[in-house]
Amino acid sequence: MIRSLDTVGHQFNLLQKKQENLSTNIANVNTSGYKYQELVQSTTETFQFGNNLNGPMLNQQNPIDGLNFGNQIDTAYRNLSQGGLKGTNSNNDFALMGDAFFTVQMPNGGQAVTRNGNFAVDATGNLTTQEGYLVLGRNQAGQIATIPAGSVPFTVDQTGNVNATGVRFLLTDNVEAENLQSIGDTLFSYQAGMTTDDDTLVLQKYLETSNVDMTDHMVQMMQLTREFEANQKILHASDETLSKAVNEIGKV
Repeated sequence: MIRSLDTVGHQFNLLQKKQENLSTNIANVNTSGYKYQELVQSTTETFQFGNNLNGPMLNQQNPIDGLNFGNQIDTAYRNLSQGGLKGTNSNNDFALMGDAFFTVQMPNGGQAVTRNGNFAVDATGNLTTQEGYLVLGRNQAGQIATIPAGSVPFTVDQTGNVNATGVRFLLTDNVEAENLQSIGDTLFSYQAGMTTDDDTLVLQKYLETSNVDMTDHMVQMMQLTREFEANQKILHASDETLSKAVNEIGKV
């Protein structure tokens, strides 16, 4: 009975983590460029059970079976599927059609990637994220450069070239979900080995919407609610059985 309480408690913790993950995805349904995260669960380690009641002397191993004590979160997976496109009236809004990511410079000098093209312009006329991180490009010499957005008019063609500047958006490709480390709702650090991209289209005055499927997420939330209820019933039954074992059987 004590083992059953421990197993149910472990399952409650797992369900809570799944609920928190779903809630985060749903809360970002209107966040541009947001890629939802999925939690993958697996069963815990299987233990082999047996007794020594076999044989004429009752001293031979009698294998019973394997048993595991619940599930665990195995890994978190970021779904990178393309979101929808939404037109805007801002020259500072961009969407990507393809697999690449915008590249931005972090305060520590490192680089990060994002699909959120809801950009702004800083006091020096450079394109930045809403957090103030510089959006990166390459100049004609192939060197890393900022995106000059203070020019009038600020226009960008579908290959990412900024009009009359010789600067092109630096798009990072070969992005695998397992190589991304979330450092914000839409910002990711990444491992080395990624390359620049020449195939993804850059669309000005568009934003990529979140790829969260609200219908699917609400169904998952309802399923989680039922799993919580089922585990509550198991917990109640285990508690009643344990109570009888202590208070009634112990008196016999």
